[in-house]
Formats: sequence, C-alpha cells, structure tokens
Amino acid sequence: MIENPLATAALTHLDAQGQARMVDVAAKAPTLREAVAVATVVMQAQTLATIEAGNAPKGDVLGTARIAGIMAAKQTAHLIPLCHPLPIQKVEVQITPDLALPGYTLQATVKIKAETGVEMEALTAVTIAALTLYDMAKGLEKSIEIRDIRLLRKTGGKSGDYVAE
Repeated sequence: MIENPLATAALTHLDAQGQARMVDVAAKAPTLREAVAVATVVMQAQTLATIEAGNAPKGDVLGTARIAGIMAAKQTAHLIPLCHPLPIQKVEVQITPDLALPGYTLQATVKIKAETGVEMEALTAVTIAALTLYDMAKGLEKSIEIRDIRLLRKTGGKSGDYVAE
C-alpha cells in the first residue's frame, strides 16, 4: 500500500480544527527571494505576424499584456486566498516572439525581501499577461492557446532554491 504523505505531514494552511488559515510568518526573518514563472501562448503564424507588425485591432498587444502582468503580481493577495500581501520590489514581464511555435514565450520575474516567497506572484503575473495577450488578440484569432504555465525557478527562504528540470 502506498502511504499518503499528506496524512502524516503538518498542513500549514489548516488550524487544529481543520479550518483554512493564513500561515503566521511574523517570526521569520526577511530574506531576499526571487521567483521566475513562464507560459507559452501559441497562435497562427499570421496572428503572430500581425501582432509583431503592430496592426492588432485593439492596439499595443504586448505592452498591454506586460503592464497587466505587473499589475497582477501586485494584486495576488487579493486574488488567491491565504496569500500574504507583499511589498514587492521588482516585477519584470518579458514577452518574446517564437516563430517555431508560432507564438510567444512569457516570463515573469518577481523579487522581494520578505518573510515569505513570491512564487504565486510570479505565476499570477505570467498567467494574467498571457490572458491579456489572448484578450488583445482574440479579434484576430479565437483559437489562441495558453500552455505550460509553471514555476521555472525560485531562490531564498527556508525550503531553499528550486530550479525546474
């Protein structure tokens, strides 16, 4: 029989009665932390060419997606229950065209000096940037796909560094 690791592990987001709670990080020392998340947005070659030429009907697709990602990172605690509101010190969203897809690779980097990590902020930033790219380009193509949203790496904190394979 395979043992369920959750059956014996302490669940940090549950209190003694099994109710959801925000983890208390007050006693933790602030440390430098960074998280990087990525996503892929796949579209037809003509849609990519139209966006790259700056001819999308809604205007600046990539600039709008970049700003949306930055704004989203700063709003993560309002969107995801039990996330701590954090004084984010850096958010960068990069959107890179990829003719082989065709489409775009999106990457969000979030940095902070705090008691808890910024993985959710990086994932939220890249997800909202991808959704905004879709919204800005859906008049050109409805079949655009958002794929492979994931944490690429994170540094800092008690659990140490992580780099995806």
